[in-house]
Amino acid sequence: MKIFAHVSWLFATIIIFASLGLMIITFKLLPKPYSRKLSAWIIRVSTFFSVEIQGKEDPEAQMFLLNHQSDLDIAIMETLTKKDLAWVAKKELFEIPFFGYALKLSQDIAVERESKIALVKLLRDAKRVIDKKRVITMFPEGTRSSKGKMLPFKSGAKMVADKYKLRVQPIVLMQTAKYYNVKKFYYKPGRIKVIYLDSFIADKSNGQWLKDLRIKMQKVYDDELANNPGHR
Repeated sequence: MKIFAHVSWLFATIIIFASLGLMIITFKLLPKPYSRKLSAWIIRVSTFFSVEIQGKEDPEAQMFLLNHQSDLDIAIMETLTKKDLAWVAKKELFEIPFFGYALKLSQDIAVERESKIALVKLLRDAKRVIDKKRVITMFPEGTRSSKGKMLPFKSGAKMVADKYKLRVQPIVLMQTAKYYNVKKFYYKPGRIKVIYLDSFIADKSNGQWLKDLRIKMQKVYDDELANNPGHR
């Protein structure tokens, strides 16, 4: 069974990289953001996962905040919305051959380790994508957490949202690591649930809203897990 899961993981990984290659090839041929959407849909269809949606996307949202468990998360989000997403990722990811080029090509936002210069750059890059009507999309945990408990949220999300008074919509992804886990070389097709929470306008006078949001998103995740055995 494990061997089959590993072979399936290799198949899914080849699909992901081939789709990235197609995105790079078609990026200047197709209007934005269709090359990225095409790539994401190929991944979704070819790896045989489907999506169940609870709640609705806010058409006025300027920032999406998602929990992060799997490399599938980006493809899932890209297939759910027609909006041009500007992903925020660690600077190190931009330096990875091939994958990093795809990020640079799309002019996503690279985040360095927290410093005054890095924070100024983050705000400047955020303003650039906001002016282009793109939606800033972040994993506020900063990295994957596949054990069901969300890591503390990084302050960058709050800083950007507060600065520009953005309309923020939180989104909870259920158990995506159960279907594709790069650390365990594991993949299986399945049905992934996406839960849209109510959006809100960032308020810098509330210094706790990001921490409170993490608690709220974790509760939604835990309740869904408790009430739906299919996620386990």
